[in-house]
Amino acid sequence: MVDSVVVYFSATERVAGYIQEITGSDIIEIIPADEYTNADLNYSDDDCRANQEQNDDSARPEIANEIDVDSYDTIYLGFPIWWGDVPKIILTFLDTYDLSGKTVIPFCTSGGSGISTSMNTLRNYNQNINWIDGE
Repeated sequence: MVDSVVVYFSATERVAGYIQEITGSDIIEIIPADEYTNADLNYSDDDCRANQEQNDDSARPEIANEIDVDSYDTIYLGFPIWWGDVPKIILTFLDTYDLSGKTVIPFCTSGGSGISTSMNTLRNYNQNINWIDGE
């Protein structure tokens, strides 16, 4: 029985695949209900969708697919770092699925930011999860 799963969003697909191969985990993609376009992710445009979401503490983009994490003890959680932090859709994931008591190991991709701000955000967002520092 597999007790771990790789749950990933967006640009972390390749890294998620590596982790799946190494750990023998199952793998599930977080699919946004409203897919992000290149214009949505145009960091130089202050009005792009991603900028608006990251600047809105209440933003919680909807997830299109069901993600069953109940049978897993360990979750590898992948996401790109947006503006130095966790994309809001990851907070939607944490709001939607009860990960209390589970071990969650984040992994990120980034053009320049480290993971420390994201780890602080995640730890403060849900303290009932056993967070393991990610890379």
